Amino acid sequence: MKRWTVEQAKQWYQQLPWLVGCNFIPSTAINQLEMWQAETYDPVTIDRELGWAENIGFNTVRVFLHDLVWRDDATGFAKRIDDFLGIADRHDMKVMLVLFDYCHRPDPVSGQQPLPVRGVHNSGWKQSPSRVLVRQFHEGTVAETEKIRLRDYVTGVLARFADDERILLWDLYNEPGPTGPDDKRIELLATTWQWARTVRVTQPLTSCLDGGGGEEVQAINAGESDVITFHNYRDAQTLEQVIRQFVELYPERPIICTEYMSRCTGSTFQNCLPVFKKLGVGCYNWGLVVGKTQTHFDWTTIAKLPELQAQGALLKPGDPIPEPELWFHEIFRPDGAPYNSAETAFIRSITK
Repeated sequence: MKRWTVEQAKQWYQQLPWLVGCNFIPSTAINQLEMWQAETYDPVTIDRELGWAENIGFNTVRVFLHDLVWRDDATGFAKRIDDFLGIADRHDMKVMLVLFDYCHRPDPVSGQQPLPVRGVHNSGWKQSPSRVLVRQFHEGTVAETEKIRLRDYVTGVLARFADDERILLWDLYNEPGPTGPDDKRIELLATTWQWARTVRVTQPLTSCLDGGGGEEVQAINAGESDVITFHNYRDAQTLEQVIRQFVELYPERPIICTEYMSRCTGSTFQNCLPVFKKLGVGCYNWGLVVGKTQTHFDWTTIAKLPELQAQGALLKPGDPIPEPELWFHEIFRPDGAPYNSAETAFIRSITK
């Protein structure tokens, strides 16, 4: 399957409403594994929380999958994805699915997941695949069985939902760029694109052009993506500058921001949504409901993780979730009350 032409991408985007949504994980899950494994998949909470998103005018969600769930239970995983798509569809939401991710903890293990570390941003979020496996892949030392497993995950998920109209877009690899000289993701990224192009899907494919990536990452993703996607956690002025740069670099291809909104950095709904709407750019903020990911705490808390883990500062079931004075991400408390009612009123007004 070849990359979409500019005309195909334009026609696809012109048929859509202005895309406004969030990166979603239910408040009862600490990571992608806990969201999707059979023992902890929680459709009741998913339905309730997507209802809150629908109420403020969101029409799409971006959701992360995990390769280990497919390895352990491909048939069951596919059924749960199908169930999730059905729930989202009942709330009039299209879904963007993310296959690989290189953010946060490098050591995913299936089964029971850890408890949150109190007050730490995404203390239990797991990379997919593991960092060790990604490095082995780059070095050419990865076991053939693991290479085949990852290929079968990518092609298997894509093929299973290739014609599903409830899926808006496939995001092949979240933030796939090196953060240091020994941090290598380029080989797996390039190969993932090759695998994905062997499947004839009806939805567009993408991978973000930034989020820590270097020139190699940008070149690969810019050359392959049917739709241009990016992340931006800066103020409105910077956001508009970045969007206009992308428009100049990639004229006529649709542009979507798949991550934004961090109140501490000036990336707020009131500041950024008018920019997205004015420029016709779809957008997904990070987070919806405060829960086990604790992403209402900011990124600086991650540095405290080893010390707090050693102290056993775990958030146990039934404990009240701690709360910073200023939330970083998220919109609602677990009972559906908004963090800031003026904020949700603004979102509702601009999405109408």
